[in-house]
Amino acid sequence: MAEDDVSIRQFLQILLTREGYSVKDVGQGTEVIKECDNYKPDLLLLDIMMPGMDGFEVCRKIRKESNLPIIILTAKENYEDKISGLILGCDDYITKPFDSTELVLRIKAVLRRVQEQGQPETGRNIVKLPGLTIDPISRVTEVGGQEVDLTPKEYELLWLLSNRPDQVFTREQLLSQIWDPDYYGSASVVTSLVKRLREKIEPDVSNPYYIRTIHGVGYKLGVKPC
Repeated sequence: MAEDDVSIRQFLQILLTREGYSVKDVGQGTEVIKECDNYKPDLLLLDIMMPGMDGFEVCRKIRKESNLPIIILTAKENYEDKISGLILGCDDYITKPFDSTELVLRIKAVLRRVQEQGQPETGRNIVKLPGLTIDPISRVTEVGGQEVDLTPKEYELLWLLSNRPDQVFTREQLLSQIWDPDYYGSASVVTSLVKRLREKIEPDVSNPYYIRTIHGVGYKLGVKPC
């Protein structure tokens, strides 16, 4: 847990310990990366406004190396901040003041989803599209033979679309399946996620080849698997 407010940190320490979790807390952004390396947590509660390094930069650095589940817990209610956190790859975004019961339920939901995603990928083969391959075992995506650095959410979006090439997904369906059925966020985050993914995989972002927009409905895969 990374939180610079001592009173909130103490409250969370007591709350989560009572729920049976082992908790390690830090008060500065610069400490988070080091403690994650040392402590190997199952999940990170991350404040945005911290001294030394803000939560967005912490999230960005962690996502370069790890798929560690991250829940941002912050007083910043700005819509752009929420979108930024979710697109960077955090698994949930909770604003203060928060309800302690809701927080615990959302922690459990994220951990449950991560556990389900961690099950063996039995029967899942490499997906090959024209000029693009997706490996579900290594979670490596290549465009034109070159590996592309995708966030966990970008990868999950691409994997979902590529495995159901004939299905059109609404933004609400994608939000539910990529985040969680109990996630309270706006479906507009999916629009931002699609935009970021297109910037990484599309030969021409202005004329998408892989991810097609179905106006008034949502998105679908634009090409057939090889």
